[in-house]
Amino acid sequence: MKKVIFISSGGGHLEELLGLKALFNEVDYLLISEKTETTAYLKNNYKNVKYLAYGTKAHLLPYLFIFSFNILKSFFIFLKFRPDVVVSTGTHTAVPMMKIASLFKKKTIWIETMANISTGTKAGQMVYKYVDKFIVQWPELLDVYPKAEYWGNIF
Repeated sequence: MKKVIFISSGGGHLEELLGLKALFNEVDYLLISEKTETTAYLKNNYKNVKYLAYGTKAHLLPYLFIFSFNILKSFFIFLKFRPDVVVSTGTHTAVPMMKIASLFKKKTIWIETMANISTGTKAGQMVYKYVDKFIVQWPELLDVYPKAEYWGNIF
């Protein structure tokens, strides 16, 4: 059975990621998001959940420490779970895990959020060059990401 990490930040990115929960029955999965009051329910609803620290770029100095901590934590989570595939709907929380998976030659799939119609996300732009599959949900984003695959609304 394939081992898959599904990772995203909270909010809309997480809601989009959970749109793929039908796949959870077909793989050995690990669901990763930021630890907040709004994501606490994940532990009760899904069998295999890990949390990263929540940080926001609005508070830059603490965010730099939190992001550095999340890089290390992502590395240890990756080594312990040893996924075959990493799937993300973004955003900054997922960037380190996508890079780690890429370095270990594991399959990486980035699904750009449906919230952006004509401009890419900063996180999407960061991972675009090295992920195996980059999926967009709006045809306009093919101008931003010419090597992406347009799948339409997938959630």
